[in-house]
Amino acid sequence: MDWLYLLLAGILEIGWATGIKYTDGFSKLTPSLITIFLMVLSFGCLSIAMRTIPLGTAYAIWSGIGAVGVAALGIFYFNEPSDAARIISILLIVGGIVGLKLASG
Repeated sequence: MDWLYLLLAGILEIGWATGIKYTDGFSKLTPSLITIFLMVLSFGCLSIAMRTIPLGTAYAIWSGIGAVGVAALGIFYFNEPSDAARIISILLIVGGIVGLKLASG
């Protein structure tokens, strides 16, 4: 169950990291409140996951899910570059996430 909390924490991280783009330096109330709410939920799920998942593994996977998700959103929704080096780098992060999960059991 803690792995599901970790996955949810990573998905929520994608939400709050993307939400920061819309806060205009946290000067817009509604996007700021939504972003902060997602942050709190993400950190809460991460802390629950860390009850049984080692710190280094949980944090690396959490931040990896967020990094890959935000990079993908950047490519697909914000027209950010999708050159070969960027795609290969994203795939390397995914490989690291999978490797950490497999090593943790």
